[in-house]
Amino acid sequence: MRVLVTGGAGFIGSHLVRTLAGRGHTPVVLDALLPSAHPRLPPLPEAEWIHADVRDRQAVARALRGVDAVCHQAAMVGLGKDFADAPDYVSCNDLGTAVLLAAMAEAGVRRLVLAGSMVVYGEGRYDCPAHGPVRPGPRAVSALDAGRFEPLCPSCGAELEPGLVGEDAPTDPRNVYAATKLAQEHLAASWARASGGRAVALRYHNVYGPGMPKDTPYAGVASFFRSSLARGEAPQVFEDGRQRRDFVHVRDVAAANAVALESLGDRPPATLTPYNTGSGTPHTVGDMARALARAYGGPAPVVTGEYRLGDVRHITASSERLTAELGWKPEVLFDEGMTEFASSRLRGE
Repeated sequence: MRVLVTGGAGFIGSHLVRTLAGRGHTPVVLDALLPSAHPRLPPLPEAEWIHADVRDRQAVARALRGVDAVCHQAAMVGLGKDFADAPDYVSCNDLGTAVLLAAMAEAGVRRLVLAGSMVVYGEGRYDCPAHGPVRPGPRAVSALDAGRFEPLCPSCGAELEPGLVGEDAPTDPRNVYAATKLAQEHLAASWARASGGRAVALRYHNVYGPGMPKDTPYAGVASFFRSSLARGEAPQVFEDGRQRRDFVHVRDVAAANAVALESLGDRPPATLTPYNTGSGTPHTVGDMARALARAYGGPAPVVTGEYRLGDVRHITASSERLTAELGWKPEVLFDEGMTEFASSRLRGE
């Protein structure tokens, strides 16, 4: 297939371009090279290259000529700096997606893999000993200030047991980025119904690996820690370091995109299917910081007790649907991936 990869010069997009080419597809890259994502010019992918913004209707229409499918990776990611970023997030993520989908509908391109995110869930799955599965609300500032980071049962105030969240969990975005990622899914579902298209949304968990961006407020926590170690500084771990995440390697995420793309022809039209895309093995942020510091040979992490409003406490994935339906499974183990990441280059180094 000839596949348009938006954001194909980015961290995940560049790995995806190589994966697609290795599986016999012809990737076409469209990327705006926005300074927020690329403070320095990144290595350009070995593929047909279009330097344009996904919000540019004419450029997107040209890029779609002769294309069979789209992998939509272009987006602003992370929590950013503060709420003043909101217009940029909405413009890049939601207006950009709307422009792309409108052009796809006009061009007759009916296959889409969307880069989704686990942030659409808000908090992950929790079980109360007395009330079973519960949905705790946002954590109170007073509790965070007092160092009480664990959400409690909204009915009885009991401590909760975190678990793996499935795709049928309610969505509850807790920050601007999360809201835009959920809006992207809604737009893609509307496009599929209106055009008879087939779409998959891969809800990425915490993606890490070679080529993560360096020294940008829009990067992930693994990049922050790795940048600190490169400066000879101890990684600064927020809260108490016990918040649980699912760290999944970028090569596994690229492979998930490829198998999802190749499955689209077998799907019923006018549908969007979400899939969690994670390792399935939770680790705490503190675990990750310690593993990375050991592998790098740098200073041990420091737990600061600081917090960021909009962060959730625990969010870990069940990727059983992706494995069962598409045959995908992660191949890079946590320790192996962190060891490789410790010695690999970040973008901008």
